[in-house]
Amino acid sequence: AVTAAVAALLFLLLWRRRRAGGAGRVCVAVLGDLGRSPRMQYHALALARHGREVALLGYLQTRPHPDVLRSENIRLVPVAELRGLRVGPKLLQYVLKVLVQSVQLLYTLLRIDQPSYILLQQNPPGLPSIAVAWVAGLWWGSKLIIDWHNYGYTIMSLSHGRNHPLVLVAKWYEKLFGRLSDYNLCVTNAMKKDLSENFKIKAVTLYDKPASYFKETPLDLQHNLYMKLAKDYEPFKPRAGNPSADRSAFTERDGKSGSVVRSRARPALLISSTSWTEDEDFSVLLRALEDYERFIKEGAKLPALVCVITGKGPLKDYYNGLIQKLHFKHIQICTPWLEAEDYPLLLGSADLGVCLHKSSSGLDLPMKVVDMFGCCLPVCAIHFECLHELVKHNENGLIFRDSKELAEQLKMLFLDFATSEGKLHSFRENLRASRQLRWDQSWDQIVLPLLGNKE
Repeated sequence: AVTAAVAALLFLLLWRRRRAGGAGRVCVAVLGDLGRSPRMQYHALALARHGREVALLGYLQTRPHPDVLRSENIRLVPVAELRGLRVGPKLLQYVLKVLVQSVQLLYTLLRIDQPSYILLQQNPPGLPSIAVAWVAGLWWGSKLIIDWHNYGYTIMSLSHGRNHPLVLVAKWYEKLFGRLSDYNLCVTNAMKKDLSENFKIKAVTLYDKPASYFKETPLDLQHNLYMKLAKDYEPFKPRAGNPSADRSAFTERDGKSGSVVRSRARPALLISSTSWTEDEDFSVLLRALEDYERFIKEGAKLPALVCVITGKGPLKDYYNGLIQKLHFKHIQICTPWLEAEDYPLLLGSADLGVCLHKSSSGLDLPMKVVDMFGCCLPVCAIHFECLHELVKHNENGLIFRDSKELAEQLKMLFLDFATSEGKLHSFRENLRASRQLRWDQSWDQIVLPLLGNKE
């Protein structure tokens, strides 16, 4: 009876799949926070730009970019985040969470208008979203596109180890259900090769590219941003002088001419962004900053430093506790959460970016570096296997392996901070000259042909 019921269900699903439908409509889905999923927002905006009706589905913990909210062709479809399953052992909690998420996600996918494509962000997480999206695709007669950012099982292995039963099940699951997709995108050529060799999945590489609003920030806008941040964050306030004056730690506005100039002896602005997870060890940066402070005490002619670490995530409180134990005289650290429209402005105002993303699979690239490069911001990034596909050592930034190497790089880059010479300046000039593709151009070349000109 069970076999007959399953066979009948599969027949019904396959019959529905033969039906054409959903012309012009695409569901872009992520079982995660939409506000912290810029790549999926970019997909939605690109589809909307080409006249597609988009259902953008995910958690609404943080506000998506204003362009997404303003688009008449994009409809947000919220998924309630599952909380509070604290009954029984952790394995039981995880199984229950997957089951409830499966029902919840399938219910949501079957309530939207019939789409012709379901574009799924594979991670986070692959389990259960790939299987659920495949079933929904069968029901609607939709084609399934998986955008592989990383492997869910390698992220799980950071907490449980590679041989944990859950990790092995997740790996088997991703291999099995990943093959059921109609099209696959991935973020690096290294991942494309791995998907082909180990998963038997044919994918097309769609590198992360910066959106058009990631660019160098004019001095006037820098000043406005600094003044706004100074209301809440001490490092942006002027070090001395009249606190009511139109001044920040970095800029000041001339009272007569109204023009903005950089403050004398301003600190250097270093920025890093993170989701505060296990694949980013921020103790590496904190140890490098301790060495930087020591360099100044020993007489090195280095500027004071403001270090801004943006983002939200599970380990933020842990690292904030470590930061509070540090007692710097020449370095200030703050960990704000920035609005979507302010983040590009701050990147375009900074002097140096630092990336501590260390891929769990060794096959994905940090999008934060892509955004920094869009703002012509040089980067120091920690080494992992395929980083060379993005960061060219000694050309657009530097690659380091530990805190000591990062500290020496900071020292070398900031020794020439007050001049327009040195590595920091040449890296920025190289980025300006590179004229890299933007997201819209790359998307039109790679993804649009998969969708076809007509449904």
